[in-house]
Amino acid sequence: MIAKQYLFTAIFWALLGSLFSVIMRIQLGFPNADVSWLKPLLGKWIQDGRLDPEFYLSMVTIHGTIMIFFVLTAGFSGTFSNLLIPLQIGARDMASPFINMLSYWLFFISGFIMFCSLFLSTGPAAGGWTSYPPLSALPEALRGSGGGVTLWIISMVFFIVSTLLAGLNYITTVLNLRTQGMSMTRLPLTVWGLFFTAILGLVSFPVLFSAMLLLLADRTFGTSFFLSEIYIGGKPLHFNGGSPILFEHLFWFLGHPEVYIAIMPAFGITSEVISTFSRKPIFGYSAMVVSFFIITILSALVWAHHMFVSGMNPFLGSVFSLTSFIIAVPSSVKVFNWLATLWRGSIEFTPAMLFAIGMVSFFITGGLTGLFVANPAIDIMVHDTHFVVAHFHLVMGSAAMFGFICGVYHWFPKMFGRLLNPQLGYLHFWITFAGIYLIFFPMHYVGMAGFPRRYYSFTIFESFSKYYDLNILISVAAFATFGGQLIFIFNFIHSMYRGRAAGKNPWKSNTLEWTTESVPGHGNWKGPLPIVHRWPYDYSKPGAKEDYISQTVPYSETMDSNTPEDQQRGGKSNIVEGEKKDEDI
Repeated sequence: MIAKQYLFTAIFWALLGSLFSVIMRIQLGFPNADVSWLKPLLGKWIQDGRLDPEFYLSMVTIHGTIMIFFVLTAGFSGTFSNLLIPLQIGARDMASPFINMLSYWLFFISGFIMFCSLFLSTGPAAGGWTSYPPLSALPEALRGSGGGVTLWIISMVFFIVSTLLAGLNYITTVLNLRTQGMSMTRLPLTVWGLFFTAILGLVSFPVLFSAMLLLLADRTFGTSFFLSEIYIGGKPLHFNGGSPILFEHLFWFLGHPEVYIAIMPAFGITSEVISTFSRKPIFGYSAMVVSFFIITILSALVWAHHMFVSGMNPFLGSVFSLTSFIIAVPSSVKVFNWLATLWRGSIEFTPAMLFAIGMVSFFITGGLTGLFVANPAIDIMVHDTHFVVAHFHLVMGSAAMFGFICGVYHWFPKMFGRLLNPQLGYLHFWITFAGIYLIFFPMHYVGMAGFPRRYYSFTIFESFSKYYDLNILISVAAFATFGGQLIFIFNFIHSMYRGRAAGKNPWKSNTLEWTTESVPGHGNWKGPLPIVHRWPYDYSKPGAKEDYISQTVPYSETMDSNTPEDQQRGGKSNIVEGEKKDEDI
């Protein structure tokens, strides 16, 4: 139930965040158009047929905040951690169901506070999702720097507490509640992805929590942790001794790991779906787990590459540049393993499989542009341009979102007992896949030309007038992509009630969740918990009666298909004492 609560909440926020991006693209694609028709929706923020410039900045802020934190962090991890961790490790429930429930309702309160800020007379926060001081620390800086930022900070405090509680629960559950035979080396890669995501969140979110508290103190108690020598209208304020650069360090210590907090669950889900619908064992299971571990370590050591333009010592810049390049190695290992798993597989192109392949495609494309921004000389040139917008929307937004949607298509039968309509799924995929490339591929080009991000209008710059048609193309692609998501919403709601009934295991998968009913009742399994005998990726084994073997099947029952590798994974070959080994397990 809590997984569904996270999912429904995430879908709500994803639609709202996407709607804001559509309004932003209306402004950027058609900067001189009369948008009075938006007045019933935006009210006073439409003046004389034009969108209010400060409200545009608010939409940029709230769009980034809710998509990154509410959708890709809490929504994504919350949905699949609550659904899959107990089911895939063979547990009745989370280690602490109460903390589990508490973490969701703190997340809900966090979102409610953020939503309420949209209705303030001065507007919601407008200082960007990074909330750099002084825009976030001085209520006088912008209209959106008043009550909007205060509610933004309070909302983030609730959100971080929710995330930390949830992460502790996930880690404790994985370490302590695995069923008999489920060793750490037999965990599905989805659980590994969620497990390392929770660890990374526990390491990095407390730093942002402290930054939020100090920022709130600067705003309300007159401290100056992040403010120094501020003048307003020629009049000096009393702040001194603080530094906004300190806030940047604290923010990006979470901000960069946040990329991997959003995408590591997608890594796990994609691995599992690709293996299932290729009918092949995942290639390089151990290497995938090790790469999760290395990514978790390195992602906490690269934060300052976001600050190359902040006056950093060149030596430190080279250090953070080097660590940023090194993280490409474990990321490339994953891509290689996905492609090796697909190679010569018996591929079934279900909607989930298409979204998994799309995730790999976006991750490769966005990862390649990441090499540019990891280089200080190039980053200084493209910093705060649409090149950076395109980069992180591909590697973090689109890739992670495709992993999220892939998971919804794959585990929808387990959550609701019914199947999503595949034809609508195919339509959803192709519109979204093509639309995203049409949005962000041209954006790299205009970014390299210096097109600035966060600007309300580019018409005052003569040099950018030649990109007018390209901006229209990007905006039209954004509208079509948003339309594609409405198809998904229709399919989702319709299939919940009218979809074709799904059995226990409609995809013929190996992992434990497919051994229980769809939808699982209280306690997940009727009767005793399942016992695990093998790893989760035994697909298409020579000699096997079917092209999949569940984790619950002992090696003694598959004597014709046991291989020498089974011995290393905890089983015996068909020659040597297979049955005795299973009894040992």
